[in-house]
Parts: sequence; structure tokens; C-alpha cells
Amino acid sequence: MEKRPPRPPVSDDTIYALSSGRVPSAIAVVRISGPKARIGLEMIAGTIPEPRRASRATFREPASGDVIDDGLVLWFPAPGSETGEDVAELHLHGGRAILSAVFQVFGAIDGFRPAQAGEFTRRALANNKLDLAAVEGLGDLVAAETAAQRRQAMAQYRGALSREVEAWRARLIEAMSLVEAAIDFSDEGDVPQNLLAPAAEIARELGEEIKRALDDGRRGERLRDGFVVAIAGAPNVGKSTLLNRLAAREVAIVSALPGTTRDAIEVALDLAGVPVVLVDTAGVRDTSDPVEAEGVRRALARAQSADLVLWLIDASGGAPERAATSERSIEVWTKSDVLDSEAQRTLSEQGSIRISAKTGAGMDELIALLAREASALAGEPALVTRERQRHALKEAVERLGSALQIAVAGQEELFAEELRLAARALGRVTGAVGVEEVLDAIFRNFCVGK
Repeated sequence: MEKRPPRPPVSDDTIYALSSGRVPSAIAVVRISGPKARIGLEMIAGTIPEPRRASRATFREPASGDVIDDGLVLWFPAPGSETGEDVAELHLHGGRAILSAVFQVFGAIDGFRPAQAGEFTRRALANNKLDLAAVEGLGDLVAAETAAQRRQAMAQYRGALSREVEAWRARLIEAMSLVEAAIDFSDEGDVPQNLLAPAAEIARELGEEIKRALDDGRRGERLRDGFVVAIAGAPNVGKSTLLNRLAAREVAIVSALPGTTRDAIEVALDLAGVPVVLVDTAGVRDTSDPVEAEGVRRALARAQSADLVLWLIDASGGAPERAATSERSIEVWTKSDVLDSEAQRTLSEQGSIRISAKTGAGMDELIALLAREASALAGEPALVTRERQRHALKEAVERLGSALQIAVAGQEELFAEELRLAARALGRVTGAVGVEEVLDAIFRNFCVGK
């Protein structure tokens, strides 16, 4: 495996930030990273403790000697730290005045400055403590709201995709070495003939493996964003009432006046550990009101793109008016409390879902159905979780396919070039090559102190 060269340092400054939750709190953790971390730690704590061992310290204002707080301090000298730089952690009482005094001390030291969002992690990336796929996993881990999202993010952070990609790259490099040997040493007696054949076989196997990884129904991205359930139907069938019932709070305005909902309203839920996004859409009907018509257009578009559509039908309104929605559409008969026993039995025999958001009848069955549908995302963590990763892997597959076509024609130099471009595409997944332009976008959503 080739050793990845270090990236240029992000900055020579020493950075500091609150890395725990907002204050006031029981404990506050302040992190420092950079070439002057030792100086800052000595100034405020008066000592450098044994590496990677928590030590009690009294934190003082350097000029006056006034005590700021008593707490713990940890020291992680480079390169054995999370960022690859000298790192110190101060564990303080989480009071605003305490943190203000500590930050005043650090702010007065030349070369110190407050950290920007995600800057600690960015330095870890620059110093090869993390690769780009792991950084993305860390960002998803911080943002995870459900158990399934947490498991997927942790798998990414711990290198599930990175290990696979680096194994693919290693095999590609092996194929490239065979082709280069065929090009440069074909006249040597100890070099085997027809080295293109084993190189082409490696390329074929890799292309199939990567295709299988991509053929996952975009499960990783769907889990990150949430399983989208659109609530659709004609006006006044109870869409907003159902949304409020599922959300267990008043989210949408409920009115007997048709056309009250003009735009989509989204609510995030956790069902069986899976993130579910409920979307209340405008009632579908013909209308001359241009604003409502736009709402209807958006409602149908949202239904088409949703993972599941609950198409609501007013049980008291006779034959339902049909509309083209998603192939994954389930009929839900609302206001079932107004039906007589014979009508309810007929719907049951048809396998239809009957609910009454007013009385709660059928809601447990509906929630169980949503949980079953969403649970398909909660299996083994997906390998690919972002469009950026998917795009790079698709390019690698395309390059490998092109390489195989060229190999048949015996064009060794072009074959080697396509393999190199495939390896470069794989390298973009982990950040080994050509990703500087995407870093700002990735770290923009990180919190300060991480």
C-alpha cells in the first residue's frame, strides 16, 4: 500500500475552542491544538502533565496569579494526538465567567486564535489522522438523530468504506504494475509474456465488485436524509390532522376550508431507530388559484420522489378520486369512525388500512406499517453514504470498463492510463487526491470545537 503524503498544514496558528456543550454546564472541555499548545498549557496550568494521563491542576491568570478554576488537564504531544499536533485539554467547571477568563488568557498569547468550525478535524485530515470518508462519517455521527444513523456513521468513521476503497486501489496498482512491466520490460527474458491478460482480469473483477457496492438503492443516502413519507390526497381528507397525530403535536393548521395547506410541511420522526420524514402536502384538485395550483404541482412532485406515499381517501366521501403518485403508494381510508360496521368489514376484507385520526383507531397499525417500511434502511450499514462518494465510484467503474475495451485492442499505454484514472477516482473517495475544492463544503456543517 502506498504511503499517503501529508497535506500542507491548514495553518501555523494554535487554535482553541469549547469542545463540549453550551454553558452553563457541570463540566466544560476546552481544547488547544497547534505548535504553541505547550506554551499555553504551561501559562494557565503551570505544568505539563504526563502524556495521555488526566492530572489535577489549578488554572490561573498568568499576570496576576488569580485562580480561575480547579480542574483536570490532559496533554497529547504530537504526533500521537487526534489532530497530529500538540493537543491539550482543560476540563473545567462549565461557568460562563470561567470560560471567559480562560479564553482571555489564550487570546492574549501571540499565535493563538479561536478555532473555526471543524478546524480540529480538518487538521486531523491534513496530518493523515483521518481520511475524507472517515471525516464525513464523523460529521454524520455528530448529526445522527437515530440509532440506525448512528450505526451507519460509526461504520464510516471507523473506516468501513475506506478499507474497501484502499483494498480496491491496491489491486488496481497491482494491475498497473503488470501493464507497466509489459510496456517497459517486454524484451527482458525473465518478464512473463501477455501481462495484459491478468491485469484485465483484475480490472474486470474490480469493476463488478464496485458495481455491486453501488447497487444498493442509495440506502446510505436515504438513511442520512431520512425515509420520506408523503401524505397526499384530495383536499379535506385529513392529511394535516394525520400529520399532527403522528407528530403528537400541532404542526399543521387544520381547517374545514379546502386548500388551507399550500406548501409542503415536513416533520422528522424516529420510528424503530430509523429517521422518517413526514411530508404534509397540498390537497390535489383542479383549481384556478395560481398559488394553490403551484402547491398541487409541488405535492405531486413530492409524492413522486418520496420513498412511500400514504394516499388518503375520505371514507365518508364515497368513491375516491384517483391521482398518479409514486409506485410505492398505500391507500389509507380516513375518518373511519363515520362508517357503519358493514362498510368497515368490507374495507378490512379488501386489506385496506382504516384510520380515524380523531379517535386514534387504526393508528397503531399505520405506525407499525411505517416502521416496517422504514426498517429496510436499518440493516447492515451501507458502504456508500454520500453522493460525492457515489460519483467517484461510478467514474472508477466507467474507467475500468473503458480499460477493458482498450485491453482487447492491445493498446498497452492507453490501458495503463485508464487504470491510472480509475485509481485516481478511487483516491478521491478517501481524499488521497484532488479533493481540496470540496473541503470547505464538507467542514461548513461541522460545529466549532470539533
